[in-house]
Amino acid sequence: MMKVLVVGGGGREHALAWKLGHSPLVSEVLVAPGNAGTENEPNTHNIPINPEDLESLVALAISESVGLTVVGPEQPLVAGITDRFEAAGLKCFGPRAAAAQLEGSKLFTKSFLQRHNIPTANYASFDKLHVALEYVKSVELPMVIKANGLAEGKGVVVAQTQMEAEQAVRKMLENRAFGEAGTIVVIEEYLQGEEASFIAMVDGTNILPLASSQDHKTRDDGDKGPNTGGMGAYSPAPVITPDIHEQVMQQVMIPAIRGLSSEGLEYRGFLYAGLMIDSKGTPQVLEFNCRFGDPETQPILFRLRSDLAELCLKSFDGTLSGAAVEWDSRAALGVVMASNGYPGNYKKGLNIQGLEKIYDDSVKVFQAGTVINEGQVLTNGGRVLCAVALGNTVREAQVLAYENVKKIDWDGAIYRRDIGYRAIDRERVSAS
Repeated sequence: MMKVLVVGGGGREHALAWKLGHSPLVSEVLVAPGNAGTENEPNTHNIPINPEDLESLVALAISESVGLTVVGPEQPLVAGITDRFEAAGLKCFGPRAAAAQLEGSKLFTKSFLQRHNIPTANYASFDKLHVALEYVKSVELPMVIKANGLAEGKGVVVAQTQMEAEQAVRKMLENRAFGEAGTIVVIEEYLQGEEASFIAMVDGTNILPLASSQDHKTRDDGDKGPNTGGMGAYSPAPVITPDIHEQVMQQVMIPAIRGLSSEGLEYRGFLYAGLMIDSKGTPQVLEFNCRFGDPETQPILFRLRSDLAELCLKSFDGTLSGAAVEWDSRAALGVVMASNGYPGNYKKGLNIQGLEKIYDDSVKVFQAGTVINEGQVLTNGGRVLCAVALGNTVREAQVLAYENVKKIDWDGAIYRRDIGYRAIDRERVSAS
């Protein structure tokens, strides 16, 4: 048996630690830094190390004889955590820094997609304010404006008017709202359709697709309000039919891995393609992420019946192609509970009540922005919890998830009330 290290402290990392902890190959899970949820999982211990403190993480893995490290957030991957771990002879499941540019730089990704004929929206990039402002006058509305670098899912603006577009460009290039991440902006054409998340495990050559999912990026019901890191998700996503699944593999995932390899960039880790599926069923790439999505991780791993630790280890000996993945046939739906004010300013240290009322085997509350103080779970972030439930249909999973969300509260708790509505509409149509 081995010790496993999970890097990160959000809801995704709670789900990863929980799932890895169920493996018969794993004796103990260390989470750096973790949260109140990971602290309360069996055989799981939080280690107070910042995910970006790569030197201390390597030292921890060596001193604790960690057999496998799984990286949750994007920042350590872009900063080269895998390179550091490999140099120390340690197994780290995640791409090296050169390949992690797929998430670290929108401009790198767009040019990569163009080079390898992978379908995506037309775009232009700018580092000078006056040139960008002139360009937006010539682009059809709506348009999508993105900060080039990492902005925690908040550096994307869908501008419906000329004024919104100009404000977004000024916010990034002039006001430096996203710091270094916004020194270059990428302006894309707006794609119509339905979004979906296609996540796979990759061992450098072989691609093992995981269950499909769909998240909800805007804060408010009806896909209104500001973009966030994600306010809920469900799996599977019915928009990804078997035919579209095959299209995504042939037109996106396989060309991407072959393209990386042809450029000398071996890729090991989770590869997340954010897709837009148009009315004809054609997928186009909105973004690549180099890690599991959050909040998609929570419902996907709640459905996963296979051994995640074993799958990660297979990636190091190149045998993912022969791996079989077993899934719960039920749908899973997760509702994110956030603090009032998110994704802007919000209070921390608020007392969370009702967690002890969750005891259904078909429900799991994964914690994100939480901390334990004198035995009490307190809020410690914008996205605080993700309540996940299983059901025979997405509608059943939604009902059960919201029943349990209503048992939990803190001062200023907010959540969307329509997570899964697209899938439920599809279920209603197919049943009629």
